[in-house]
Amino acid sequence: MTSISADFQTLRDRQQCALIPFITAGDPNLETTAEALRILDRNGADFIELGVPYSDPLADGPVIQAAATRALQKGTKLEHVLEMLQGVSPSLKAPIILFTYYNPILYRGIKAFLGEIAAAGVQGLVVPDLPLEEAEELIQTAASFRIEVILLVAPTSSRDRIEAIACQSQGFIYLVSVTGVTGIRSQLQNRVKHLITDLRSVTDKPIGVGFGISGPEQAHQVREWGADAVIVGSAFVKRLAEGSPSEGLQAVEKLCQELKTAITESRRESPSLQEVR
Repeated sequence: MTSISADFQTLRDRQQCALIPFITAGDPNLETTAEALRILDRNGADFIELGVPYSDPLADGPVIQAAATRALQKGTKLEHVLEMLQGVSPSLKAPIILFTYYNPILYRGIKAFLGEIAAAGVQGLVVPDLPLEEAEELIQTAASFRIEVILLVAPTSSRDRIEAIACQSQGFIYLVSVTGVTGIRSQLQNRVKHLITDLRSVTDKPIGVGFGISGPEQAHQVREWGADAVIVGSAFVKRLAEGSPSEGLQAVEKLCQELKTAITESRRESPSLQEVR
């Protein structure tokens, strides 16, 4: 099993942009979640971000909040999600990145939590409500379990803070494209391009752009701007929730194929770190 960092290096060597779909575990049920993971893996996902349903998802917009609420109402718990993952992850090529808030980690204890998710096959971890100043223990302990903790950079972050986050983030840097929560938006602001450039000036780590990317045109634009990965969440969650589970899975498959095609089309060569500097 390779690391997220190693997989990104392979993609960079091939001049490929990564596709990272996000889905919420347990919506509409864990059996459908497992099948969605297999479908995404077969249809071009390079990494898959799996959200653990949480009662107070501060960073999530209405689509993902609603999915988490439905999953919780059906009794989905972290242990159920990990049990499902343990069964499906050995068959996946795409590494699993777990998206969870800090409370479940604190409740179990950092080491115990990391041991559980590592046993389930998780290779990456995103904790949106954990500030940089309090992340050191989690990052260091996660390294002993071969789990990479991915930190988020907000559009409002100062340059000093961007540098600090870039230094500590493992695997890649998660660049939030909008000020606010996740959700489907009709267009991306041009400042995302400048944020990517700013990050390139302080780090050579891969950059993944998420929040607000809803379709192939936006995904292609983000790649044109030089991102190493395109992260798409609400659009997948919305499609998976529409109609019957089988119809939702078909819609997820179609979207994944469309996004993969959009980011594998030829693009202008993005500037290197040295050129930006």
